[in-house]
Amino acid sequence: MIFTAGQIAGILEGDLEGDSEIAVHKLSKIEEGEKGALTFLANPKYTSHIYSTRASITIVDKNFVPDQELQTTLIKVDNPYESFSRILEYYNEVKNNKSGIEQPVYISDEVTYGTNLYLGAFAYLGNNVKIGDNVKIYPHAYIGDNVTIADNVIIFAGAKIYSESVIGKNCIIHSGVVIGADGFGFSPNKDGEFQKIPQTGNVVLEENVDVGAGTTIDRATLGSTILRKGVKLDNQIQIAHNVEIGEHTVIAAQTGIAGSAKIGRRCMIGGQVGIVGHITIGDNVKIQAQSGIGRNVKSNEVLQGSPALNYGDYNKSYVHFKNLPKISSRLDDLEKLKAKE
Repeated sequence: MIFTAGQIAGILEGDLEGDSEIAVHKLSKIEEGEKGALTFLANPKYTSHIYSTRASITIVDKNFVPDQELQTTLIKVDNPYESFSRILEYYNEVKNNKSGIEQPVYISDEVTYGTNLYLGAFAYLGNNVKIGDNVKIYPHAYIGDNVTIADNVIIFAGAKIYSESVIGKNCIIHSGVVIGADGFGFSPNKDGEFQKIPQTGNVVLEENVDVGAGTTIDRATLGSTILRKGVKLDNQIQIAHNVEIGEHTVIAAQTGIAGSAKIGRRCMIGGQVGIVGHITIGDNVKIQAQSGIGRNVKSNEVLQGSPALNYGDYNKSYVHFKNLPKISSRLDDLEKLKAKE
């Protein structure tokens, strides 16, 4: 896709200084800018790069006044970072503005769907699937029986959504995601073998949930595994059966959450965190990367370590952890002195 400086200035309602007809077809960092690229300057420490960048167009603050000759056309706005983000959103909208049904696909006779559907080749829609307006389902996606998909949902290539799942408005589900697979439910019998417990519940994603590539969200044993509105999941996360995650909580990659854990609203959970099952984590909790959570957590706590400690206590303790060899040596010396007395 190609955009001219004049078009971009119009989209952003910015002031143009330079060639209105110069065109761009890609995005870049300012220090890596080259002909045909659009970039931006928001952080003052990168100002020097604007005089050497070869990017065709640069978005800058309205108050920016160059003190050297520039090779780039300027678009001046109130907030360069926010404006560049708007261009990214616009670019994605145009890039993903697909519609129509490609062939071959499988669509059950009982499927219903709204206007402006995009269905990529080799997609599968099962019995009694209900799809809203402006939904985009990319190639090789699998949508099982009785799934409900609301308006403006994007499901990228190869995602699998098992039966009875409910996907709310404006959700984005990336490639390789599996929603609604069986929870890890087994019970030992008298012979010491593990008997599978049927997983008869479903998964519910409320509106504006993002699910990163390779993430798995298991169906509930009974009831629902629920991600409340605005939840954002990174890649390669495991959400077990009957977990509930509160509104606007964000979770980084490779985190694992065991069955029936309840996580509150607006929590921030770092990468590779492990959370045991059947506990409750309050609202506004922050958990540092690689922490292990094995207890209930009150709202507003900040945790680190495994098992996790209060963040301040962890930092104080870590000073002693790393000095243990020295402390041990000093104790040995003191014991030797005491023995000589």
